[in-house]
Amino acid sequence: MIIGNKEFDTSNHTYVMGILNVTPDSFSDGGKFNNASDAMRHVEEMIKDGADIIDVGGESTRPGYTLIPDENEINRVVPVIEMIKKNYDIPVSIDTYKSKVARAALGAGADLINDIWGFKYDLKMAETVAEYDAACCLMHNRDLEKNPYDNILPDIMQDMKECIDIAKKAGIRDEKIILDPGIGFAKSCDENLLVMNHLEMMNDLGYPVLLGTSRKSMIGITLDLPVSERMEGTIATTVIGVIKKMAFVRVHDVKENLRAIKMTEAIINKSIINRNCGS
Repeated sequence: MIIGNKEFDTSNHTYVMGILNVTPDSFSDGGKFNNASDAMRHVEEMIKDGADIIDVGGESTRPGYTLIPDENEINRVVPVIEMIKKNYDIPVSIDTYKSKVARAALGAGADLINDIWGFKYDLKMAETVAEYDAACCLMHNRDLEKNPYDNILPDIMQDMKECIDIAKKAGIRDEKIILDPGIGFAKSCDENLLVMNHLEMMNDLGYPVLLGTSRKSMIGITLDLPVSERMEGTIATTVIGVIKKMAFVRVHDVKENLRAIKMTEAIINKSIINRNCGS
């Protein structure tokens, strides 16, 4: 698929989406990159470390997050997107579920809309993406108070089909769609682990899949570790993602996760079979 001016071989490689939160309250790195110079320094570092896409977020979506006005979110993300596009040749994703924010971000040069509600929160989101012929990532999410699971794995698949249907009815082309199983959203720790173990089911829908697990509570609960010590757990999920044919991983620690991807792909592809692999 093509995102921005870059082509991605999503059938044969796992790419890295680097996270840039320009928020004061994100669960992992809130407040670290609010300043424009700090944000650009981090973007440069992620690109140097091998990021293929930069994902800009202007509102925290951690559990219990506070909704902020559209204008506040726009004021956070648009200048950053403009600076990235001016200084670096890399696709930019905007992490938002609001069509007004998406429109402003696309106007500033964003190439991909990363929607944690899969077009189900804002009914104008799909038509906005279609108007700009942008790429989109549709994440699984669900209001459990209104709609509890009957059988979580089939329910996720049905929810994803509904998201795809919204996109296609708006005129978004198949080659512009990415799916995300929504690890950490509307799921308990055990349910997240179950979904991780069955990630391959997402491939049955016929679209590239993005896996976003970086530093999330599933890892913290499983390993009994704070956010600052969840890199190894994240890398383990990335390896599983490569094995399960995920097209993208969305991570904070680009260099370390990219190394894990390269090693895992080398083993899977047996690309080093004729090399000297001694210690």
